[in-house]
Amino acid sequence: MKTIISTDKAPAAIGTYSQAVAHQNTLYISGQIPLDPASMVLVSDEIEAQIQQVFRNLMAVCDAAGTDLNHVLKFNVYLTNLDHFPLVNEAMAALLEEPYPARAAIEVSALPKGAKVEVDAIVAIPA
Repeated sequence: MKTIISTDKAPAAIGTYSQAVAHQNTLYISGQIPLDPASMVLVSDEIEAQIQQVFRNLMAVCDAAGTDLNHVLKFNVYLTNLDHFPLVNEAMAALLEEPYPARAAIEVSALPKGAKVEVDAIVAIPA
């Protein structure tokens, strides 16, 4: 049995998917791009602002499911320029406690709405 997780504090789904799905004690968060949840437009063209917004969106979805970023098991990070990866590391170091989750980082040719970064996550939900 699955539970659909949705919050207005993160961008609404822009396709045929849910913000997140919980199954038992695991949360699967769909890829988050740097959209402002209220306006549904990119927060900025600057990569640093985009990274910060993506993590704010992930935090909002985690909160709606009763968990937080420190329970992330794995992140998948998609960047249109892998040279921006050190900035993702900086953001993660500021937001997460050790031990850090597993992670993959992939350079892609394009992301929805012209975003420069997208992150999805698999998160444990504390009992």
